[in-house]
Amino acid sequence: MQNQGLWLIKLRIDPLPALLAWPDEALRYHVRRGLLSEPVGECEELWNLPQVTRLVNKQQADGSWKYPGKTESAVPGQNYCLLETYRVLRELVEKYSLNCDHVAIQRAADYVFSCQTDEGDIRGILSNQYMPYYHGAILELLIKAGYKDDLRTLAGLEWLLEERQDDGGWLIPMQAVPSSGRTAQFWSDEPFQASRSLPSSHLATGMALRALAAHPAYCQRPESIQAANLLKSCFFKPDHYTDRQAPSYWLKFQFPFWWPNLLTGLDLLSRVGLQATDYDIRLGLEWFFIHQESDGLWPTGYDSGQNAPANRRWVGLAVCRMLKNFYGHAAT
Repeated sequence: MQNQGLWLIKLRIDPLPALLAWPDEALRYHVRRGLLSEPVGECEELWNLPQVTRLVNKQQADGSWKYPGKTESAVPGQNYCLLETYRVLRELVEKYSLNCDHVAIQRAADYVFSCQTDEGDIRGILSNQYMPYYHGAILELLIKAGYKDDLRTLAGLEWLLEERQDDGGWLIPMQAVPSSGRTAQFWSDEPFQASRSLPSSHLATGMALRALAAHPAYCQRPESIQAANLLKSCFFKPDHYTDRQAPSYWLKFQFPFWWPNLLTGLDLLSRVGLQATDYDIRLGLEWFFIHQESDGLWPTGYDSGQNAPANRRWVGLAVCRMLKNFYGHAAT
């Protein structure tokens, strides 16, 4: 196949026909541009798609999106608009390549940064408690959208570096608080700081590290490499904490990315410069080599629901991108 690279040669079945056959203009655009290096025009061509217009039209005056579901929660004061803004930004940035040239992204960025504290962290989804996992995942999107040099972004990245555990990763501080201690007062109190000697959570580390991995300067920082090495050592293992603890969560894939899994982990490891020859990474890559299905795509762990077939194709694109990051462009 034209433009075939080593990453594709390593697969038993070519996944590109299944991706290109799917009736999604944005997906096909990313396959042709990102995987086949075809001249398909600028990303602005995606901005007028009906899916984008529908999402942009729901943006509120302050730049956020309103959460559509019930807002009763065990977390009093939880900022559901920030949570929904994160969900929508994932779609706009990752699928449709909207960036800081689009007014909706400008307004969304201003809203997100309005939730940033003087300490540098984005706060609200856990009320007034620290949330390094969502903080990192949101910053990743803003960096990809063109805010990598924004002083507010840099303050957020520095906050992440300061909040690491002694082992080099992150945990969600409230994970160290027994459920009986998570009272209404707890959520509104000053942020709880867990002991730095506690082991990191791969849930928190796998999301916090995304921001550092996405930034061209921070991805090569020693702290990022240390966290990446910690994360890869956790592949296929249970988390230290109860949130998404079971090893089975490593094999539940969705795109755009949300929770950490084997794919998100390998994706960010490829971005900080770790190599496919590494033992832990090789084991992770081997899972994708072995588990290709008959059409060349992969099981996602989310097989039901009307969005499952589309999710499977977008996950397929993400797997191919990850493999291309590790194995480069040219066949050898």
